[in-house]
Parts: sequence; structure tokens; C-alpha cells
Amino acid sequence: MTPAARIAAAIQVLDSVLAGDAAERLLTTWGRQNRFAGSKDRAAIRDHVFDALRCRRSYAALGGAETGRGLMLGALRAQGVDPDEVFTGLAYAPAALTEAERAAPPTLTDLPEAVALDCPDWLEPALRDSLGDDFAPVLTALQHRAPVFLRVNLRKTTRDAAQAALAAESIVTAPHPLSETALEVLENPRKVQTSEAYQDGLVELQDAASQAVTDLLPLRDGIRVLDLCAGGGGKTLAMAGRAEARFFAHDAAPQRLRDLPVRANRAGVKVEVLQGDAPETLPEFDLVLTDVPCSGSGAWRRSPEGKWRLTRAALDDLLQIQSGILDRAAGLVAPDGVLAYATCSLLDEENAGQINAFLARTPGFSRVSGHSLTPIDGGDGFHLTLLKRES
Repeated sequence: MTPAARIAAAIQVLDSVLAGDAAERLLTTWGRQNRFAGSKDRAAIRDHVFDALRCRRSYAALGGAETGRGLMLGALRAQGVDPDEVFTGLAYAPAALTEAERAAPPTLTDLPEAVALDCPDWLEPALRDSLGDDFAPVLTALQHRAPVFLRVNLRKTTRDAAQAALAAESIVTAPHPLSETALEVLENPRKVQTSEAYQDGLVELQDAASQAVTDLLPLRDGIRVLDLCAGGGGKTLAMAGRAEARFFAHDAAPQRLRDLPVRANRAGVKVEVLQGDAPETLPEFDLVLTDVPCSGSGAWRRSPEGKWRLTRAALDDLLQIQSGILDRAAGLVAPDGVLAYATCSLLDEENAGQINAFLARTPGFSRVSGHSLTPIDGGDGFHLTLLKRES
């Protein structure tokens, strides 16, 4: 495919995303329906689509319309590329520009700050209050593709040895300062999951900030640990890589955990997957991690659709879910145990606000520490608060 044909394909996918379909599903379907497209073509189209979604508001302003065509026109202008070189109408390229589309567009410096930074208007006050002086730097970071990170499994190897094993398969990495287990993939990220290092359990895909949050958890050998909102189990495996403890994983959507036993076996660790209300039937836990459902605002560069689909009503629903999970988790913590509350949110109302409300209604718990990371630290945005239950 020519570069222009890739952009035409991205326009087609983006129009369906803007109509409400999920980008990942659409890209998979497009690849199956267009077998002529090679892996490089599919990767390029995917990059176009996700770059446009990260910068949906600013690209639409530069392109004159919030359509697939407008977004890709705005993307070219943002990159300093003459759109007439791409929008030719020849050989599967997008149709030639209209006179209206050729009219002098605004520049990024002409746009209101919220538009230039791709911030939804309704979220701007809350993000400004939450981020303070970091508002513009963080929103700028969210406009760019996230790095690919690996977590080194210290049960099987060292970070240096994992680097060497990956390098032998042409996967170039560099240590990242957020965690002693973190490697940033600099070259050939798409080879990771087929590499021997990955298949042998030396490394797992995991964001560096997620690893940093796990590093802060008070793990030690012999304790009982529950990951209450385990999702796919990434943090469960990261914890199991750090201590010889007894680990339990649970999620309200148990299908998310279906691959965890295989991944745990590959990593050389043991995790017990719990179903239904099983946590309440077991003895109390020394550490309960609640990585709760949230806005995902700290990870919007990985999942940019979430930024535009989040509403005030949806956020209010999430706040209720979060408080309910905290209340449930409190009853699972042993005396002198720790309740860890984590989100990948940048919003104070999902972070400190939730903790303050929990402490106000829940006697017997005290705040031990609170930590927040944003994308300008290198990884995703994350928040972690540690709470101790009194004996």
C-alpha cells in the first residue's frame, strides 16, 4: 500500500470509530477483510488511527471537521505535510481537497488551550485542579504514543540478563528509572510476544508506572495477599515475582482472569484464582490490593477513545463503584494489615477524594502513605494510597 492509501484506510476506520465502534475491533476486522495489506501496512494504519484519536480535538480543528477525513487532514497539517501531496484521488488515495478544505486553516497557536491540548471542556476544570502546574505538560504527554515497557521477572532472571536475552532476538531495551524491574523497548516492540525471553517467562508486558506502584506495596514472605480487582492479573504476577507469599486473584469479571494460570506457570509463580464471593469465605488477608475501575485518564495515550467517551454520568457511576469496592475490601483486611487503593486516574476525586471519604466513614483505618505518578514521569498516570487497619 502507498502512504496515501494507508491514510485513506485510516479515514475509513476513523469514521466508524467516531460512530461509536471500538478502534481495536475495527482494525482487526479491516485486516481480515483486506488480506492484501501486509503487516507494515496494518501497523501504519493502526498508528494513524490512534494518533488521530489522541489528538482528536486539535486535528479536527486543523482539518475543519470532526470526521475521519478531517482528522487525517489535521494530522498532516500538524506534522507540516502538504495535504495536497496526499489527498490526490489517485491510486487509492483520499479524494482531492475541496476549495473549502484548502482555505487557510488555523494553526495550533491559534487554538484555545483546551483544544490545542485535546482536553474535553467539561474535564478541563477538574484536570487543572488535580494537576496544577503540570496541566499542560501532562496533557501534552497524553497526545503522544506511550512507550512499550517490560517487567523483568526476578524469579527467573536479572534485568541485565533479560536485556541480553532480548537483544539476542534484536529487541533493544533500556532500563527505566521508575522501577528496578522496568525495561523500555526501544526497537522491535512487535517481536516481544513471540520472543523466547517472553515465552520462557523472563519478561512480561507491563507499564513502568504500574511496576512502580507494585514496588511500593509492603510485600514480605509468608503473608496472604489478595488482588481484589485483578483484571488480567498483571499486578498479581508482579507481586508474586517479589515475595514468597500466598497470592489470590479475584475479579468481578472472571473471564479476565482466564489466562492467568498459564501466565503464572510461565512465570514460575503460584496464584490461586477465586470466583464469585470466594474472598469473603477465606481468612482475612495481610494485604488487599484494590486496583479499582476508573476513568483511565492516566492511560489515555494507550486508550485514547476513553477520553472522548467519558461523561460526567459515567464518572459518577465509577465513583460509586470505587467507594463500594473500598467498603468491601475493608472487611477483608486482617488486623495490622494493609489496604492498598490504586487507580490509573489523574483526577483527585477518584484518588485523594475517595480516600478522604472512606476514612471519614470507616473507623479503624489510617493513611500510611500516598503516591501519584503522571505520564511526564515516563509511564502511565497512577495513584496509590496505603491504608492500615488497626489491631
